[in-house]
Amino acid sequence: MLPPAWRWLYDYVRAKERLVIGLMSGTSADGVDAALVKVVGSEPKRVEVMSFTTLPYSTDIRDAVIRLSQDGDVETLCQLNFTLGELFAEAAQEAVKSAGLTMKRVHLIGSHGQTVRHLPPPKTASERGGKGEWGKIGSTLQIAEPSVIAYRTGLPIVSNFRTKDMAAGGQGAPLVPLVDWLLLHHRRKTRIAVNIGGIANMTVLPPDPSPEEVLAFDTGPGNMLIDGAIWHFTQGKQTFDRNGEWGMKGRVQKTLLSWMMNHPFLKQPPPKSTGRETFGEGFLKRILKRAQRWGLTPHDVVATLTAFTAQSISDAVNRFILPRFGHIDEVVVSGGGAKNPFLMSMLGVKLKPAVVVRSDALGVNADAKEAIAFAVLAHRTVMGLTGNLPSATGAKAPVILGSVTLP
Repeated sequence: MLPPAWRWLYDYVRAKERLVIGLMSGTSADGVDAALVKVVGSEPKRVEVMSFTTLPYSTDIRDAVIRLSQDGDVETLCQLNFTLGELFAEAAQEAVKSAGLTMKRVHLIGSHGQTVRHLPPPKTASERGGKGEWGKIGSTLQIAEPSVIAYRTGLPIVSNFRTKDMAAGGQGAPLVPLVDWLLLHHRRKTRIAVNIGGIANMTVLPPDPSPEEVLAFDTGPGNMLIDGAIWHFTQGKQTFDRNGEWGMKGRVQKTLLSWMMNHPFLKQPPPKSTGRETFGEGFLKRILKRAQRWGLTPHDVVATLTAFTAQSISDAVNRFILPRFGHIDEVVVSGGGAKNPFLMSMLGVKLKPAVVVRSDALGVNADAKEAIAFAVLAHRTVMGLTGNLPSATGAKAPVILGSVTLP
């Protein structure tokens, strides 16, 4: 007989339908996305979104996360871990409330947490930055204390998803591709699922693919540089380019764009992943210095950064996808970048003849997809199913992801 603390596991596995909350805050560090989903079947067979909400970070919290991601101290790390735990729990409660339910109806929470450092395994000695043997090991750190979330919600939590993949020799990212495979593959069409958050990533789904045939990787910056420039030019009054308005008023500076496109990460073959360490504030400062030297207006800078996101995505398609898969039928876009019509129009032009659509058109909420993904991954963990795709992360084998924290 199972101990009382584990009785929920017996009930969960036997249930035909389960309610699971997925919690996620991405590299943009603008808030907590919370999706309450109904999962049917073990893989699962079907996923239905019952509610989705975003709990924005305050300016102080966002600034603290970004500073910590750059060069934070241990005391801030410790305090912010628990503070974000409280915010993630609040976001979960809001998602349940907006669905008109109580927490007692929910079975499980999957929390990705907030990434504050992501260091994929270095490929060369220079990438280790002069470190010794310990510099050869890849590592990653997500915070938002799961014990706090478990205590505040009274639910079991699956967290710490990325580390098992890294233990198996993988990049620890991207992890959403398995959910892209479950929800977005087509019997006859070749699709690319592109998520444009702070970082952009893509999942290539050939017709009716097996998991082993799926290719996925980070392509480079998504909204990160655009958001950083807007924050800089407005002195923190705005944090993103709403409706692409800044970019539309500017002109793309081709010399600056060409310089950015020479970034070595773009030429690195998959599997690969990246984050704020590569395309964050340090890289933006170098861009802004060049822009000032060349007399670019703020709108020109934003237009050029938007073009950089679009071109780095299309470059990845041309460099790594088309030689292998031959052609692409559809590009399915999710994440905050899907709300930027200027960016979407650029993608439409650069990725022709493929059709570019938002994931909403295929029944997957473009804002909620990553939160949905971590609900699904949490479900798979509890069911004893693997959650990574070695073809995407470079891991030696598929592994069961995450750690379980009991309420």
